[in-house]
Amino acid sequence: MATKRMNILVYSGNGSTVESVRHCLYSLRRLLSPSYAVITVSGDAIIKEPWTTSCALLVFPGGADLGYCRTLNGDGNRRISQFVERGGLYFGFCAGGYYASNRCEFEVGNDKMEVVGNRELAFFPGTCRGCAFSGFVYHSDAGTRATQLQIQKGALTKGSVPELFRSYYNGGGVFVDAPKFKNKGVEVLANFTDKLDVDPGEGSASVIYCKVGEGAAILTSTHPEFAAVNLDPNIDVPGFDKIVQALKEDDQQRTDFLKACLLKLGLQVNQDQAAVPSLSRLHLSSTTSADTQRIVEDLEDLITMQDGEEVIKDENDIFHLQRSSKWSLASIADALPTIPDDRMEHQNAGESNDQDRIIDYNKLVKTLLVHDQQIPESKETPYFNHHAYHANLRDYESHSHENGQTFGKSLLYGEVVTSTNTMLEKNTQLLRRLPNGFTATATVQVAGRGRGTNVWVSPAGSLMFSTVVRHPMSLTARAPVVFLQYLAALAIVEGIKTYDHGYQRVPVRLKWPNDIFAADPADSSGKTFVKIGGILVNSHYSTSEYLCVVGVGLNTTNASPTTSLNALSPPAPFTLERLLARILTRFSTLYLRFIQTGFDKYLEDLYYKHWLHTEQIVTLEAEGGIRARIKGITTDWGLLKAEELGWEDRPTGRLLTLQSDSNSFDFFKGLIKRKA
Repeated sequence: MATKRMNILVYSGNGSTVESVRHCLYSLRRLLSPSYAVITVSGDAIIKEPWTTSCALLVFPGGADLGYCRTLNGDGNRRISQFVERGGLYFGFCAGGYYASNRCEFEVGNDKMEVVGNRELAFFPGTCRGCAFSGFVYHSDAGTRATQLQIQKGALTKGSVPELFRSYYNGGGVFVDAPKFKNKGVEVLANFTDKLDVDPGEGSASVIYCKVGEGAAILTSTHPEFAAVNLDPNIDVPGFDKIVQALKEDDQQRTDFLKACLLKLGLQVNQDQAAVPSLSRLHLSSTTSADTQRIVEDLEDLITMQDGEEVIKDENDIFHLQRSSKWSLASIADALPTIPDDRMEHQNAGESNDQDRIIDYNKLVKTLLVHDQQIPESKETPYFNHHAYHANLRDYESHSHENGQTFGKSLLYGEVVTSTNTMLEKNTQLLRRLPNGFTATATVQVAGRGRGTNVWVSPAGSLMFSTVVRHPMSLTARAPVVFLQYLAALAIVEGIKTYDHGYQRVPVRLKWPNDIFAADPADSSGKTFVKIGGILVNSHYSTSEYLCVVGVGLNTTNASPTTSLNALSPPAPFTLERLLARILTRFSTLYLRFIQTGFDKYLEDLYYKHWLHTEQIVTLEAEGGIRARIKGITTDWGLLKAEELGWEDRPTGRLLTLQSDSNSFDFFKGLIKRKA
């Protein structure tokens, strides 16, 4: 069973710098989304998580390679080496280039900064020697320059390749004698044209390609991932404004070169750069206007007046409220007044930005339109039909036994948002006042959240939503809160299969504990599965209840980065509005049963009906590599049950239980690994 490699992992652990990571994410997301999810990865995750099967490219940004060594020498580097040798890809910028060379020689003879030694990865079999240009200062732009690179066009055969371009430089080395290693799979992609301050040996290689087993690596001395638009020309460094201007003039050539490098690695690259979209306004509405009015009443104690405007300031975000009773439809398209605030940047969410650059979205005021008279019309939210959503919600509810308790009756929608989970879970004052089942959804997320610290741009076509579940503490013994992730997964699969007549054959399954998989339509045998969705549950404890935010992402109409529901040949294409309504009605039905009966025989059988793991044989890494057969989950705390196997895979009689938050399941390798 195989899986598509869809993740671009950018190392953000010890040794990396925040700015270098941000520049990597910015440039790679623009060039590789939505074909790939560009996310960060920690050192612990590299060592302990099963990341290799889903990773297309591992990226090491600028920073200090000694920090990389301290964290990853030994087990971490062995995993990275095996990943590349078995067909994986590696991209090392500056410090990431030093780190992947056989030997690092940095500022030799400088007592305060000298770093000399062999490195374990050794993708480049020679030495990376620096600094190529003198003047480097740690954590400073004092030694930067816009250095000119000459491209070896014969080595880059795909894309539009420039002859020359100026690239941001700050402390990188030169790959010594790189042309001499041609017989070992090394190709020079670019050379410095300026005179170097260290001995480069033969040539003056600034960017190289290294064939490593079945995989490959590209290592750079400069920073082709740094875009001028993200550099401040006004910092207190003499001449830095001229450096930024030079980089700005060559930005198209920089982008073309970076594209060509990614293409050489065999990645699918956008020929048109995908700019990260600006945030849109948010729309709050409910099935009945009375429900919306009650929510606003519950928020009254949070609302303050600022320059005559209603504002809610919470822990993570600031919201500017506009009530429908106070604005006309003709005014919706007009820009709302700017609210002065020391947390704001140059614009409000929803206003245009003339520069596509790295943005701190937490510093943008989110405009919230409160529809307390009627639900939004299609011209107000052209990518989400509120009338269709609420009509389907009422229709599905009429065939269930919810008694008006259906999740999703109150909805917060934005065409472009940061993250539906973040807006709810990180603004705890707001969260405490929202009703059970309140749901936030979006067309595009620019900072979508996954497990751990993963953040990425979620494209249009994905069904993305987060639902508030207020789970009473008194139910803990009968209905532990840990089962929410299982109920959400069940609701998704059941919602798909009961979407309408004929959809029960749509080939979607559950993967323990919180992923949704589908049969790969490219494999006619039906034996290959790919991930199309995931679930993230965050919870706070408040007095007598758990305040939970259940976040869901599900590929519905978007083909990238894996596949989608509409590629599975359903009787008719899914629509986001109807599918959201169906999943939420199933979720509320399952949840109401759960709080009454716990995870009973009915829910247990329903879960096993849809999951992938019945009788699967796995290896338990945390138990010394023993083999075991999956038997199910416990109905008290939702632990995974595994039966130990001995000689010839015969049961030993020993039963093990594994926590979902302590172990990760690499389904495709049959491996359960302990998390950090």
